[in-house]
Amino acid sequence: MITVTSVEAQNRFGELIDRSQREPVEVTRRGRTVAYVVSGHDMQELVDVRKRREDAAHWYSAYRQQLMSQPAANASGLDDDDVNRLVHELR
Repeated sequence: MITVTSVEAQNRFGELIDRSQREPVEVTRRGRTVAYVVSGHDMQELVDVRKRREDAAHWYSAYRQQLMSQPAANASGLDDDDVNRLVHELR
């Protein structure tokens, strides 16, 4: 990943956009990272990963609520079959 200052990014915006198609570009201001420029493809991958993570968190929350609503005798936790099923559902 290359790093450019915000002034360089302004002065060479076309080049910055072209470069971001090959690799993310870090933009700094006064020595601190203020932005990243990424390709549309890379951004879509990031959005997809975020959605999958949110879906998994919602699923786990619902699972925990279901588990907590069951009588204590049935709420012994996850067994190996449960873990394997969860792993395959989230893929």
